[in-house]
Amino acid sequence: MRLSSFAGTDVGRTRSGNEDSYFCGRTVFAVADGLGGHQGGEVASAAAVAPLAALDGRELTDPAEAAEALTAAIREANAAIIDQAAGDPGLWGMGTTVTAAALAGDRHLQLAHVGDSRAYLLRDGSLEQLTTDHTVVGELVRRGRLTPEQAAIHPERSILTRAVGLDPRVPVDTPDPVELRDGDQVLLCSDGLTEAVDDDRITELLSAGADGEAACRSLIDAANAAGGPDNITVVLLRAG
Repeated sequence: MRLSSFAGTDVGRTRSGNEDSYFCGRTVFAVADGLGGHQGGEVASAAAVAPLAALDGRELTDPAEAAEALTAAIREANAAIIDQAAGDPGLWGMGTTVTAAALAGDRHLQLAHVGDSRAYLLRDGSLEQLTTDHTVVGELVRRGRLTPEQAAIHPERSILTRAVGLDPRVPVDTPDPVELRDGDQVLLCSDGLTEAVDDDRITELLSAGADGEAACRSLIDAANAAGGPDNITVVLLRAG
């Protein structure tokens, strides 16, 4: 299985700085969206991707091993962020989302996830969200108290129920692995994309046939055209 990877990030139209971080390696990929103010957000998101980047190139033979390695890296980042915040009052309260993926064996992609950054799979023209949003509104959708359409415009849609760096025992989701097929596209992104661009438009842009770098740019441009309310980061994987 040949896997090509592409990435891009942009400050957006309303933020003064970029609190997102990403890693786009050979076998490991990640997006993190920092919170806790400009300095704290940048520090937390960078700290989240560092242990994940250290896994790049490591041979992970199956999804279970990949899930364990990704979870351990996120827990390492969680402890580091908590320790750093405890030693610097200016960083108190910082945290970050993280959505990461690692190749496992020849054809499987394993995810690990905390927060409301997302992973999507585009296969045969159909877009599927692979991760669960750890937000108050996301929980209301899962309980059937809000529709996805109501959630998309809810004023509290960005309030997180889980983030890296805030809870020493933060749970890490490891969704079912994806067995990649030729033509699959996997998108990791911060909510600066999904707050501004709906799933139908994401599907349209990824299906347009552009090369990977141009596809990343088109997603970022679409978010900015819709107001660019937040930092925008995308990592795109293409199989085949």
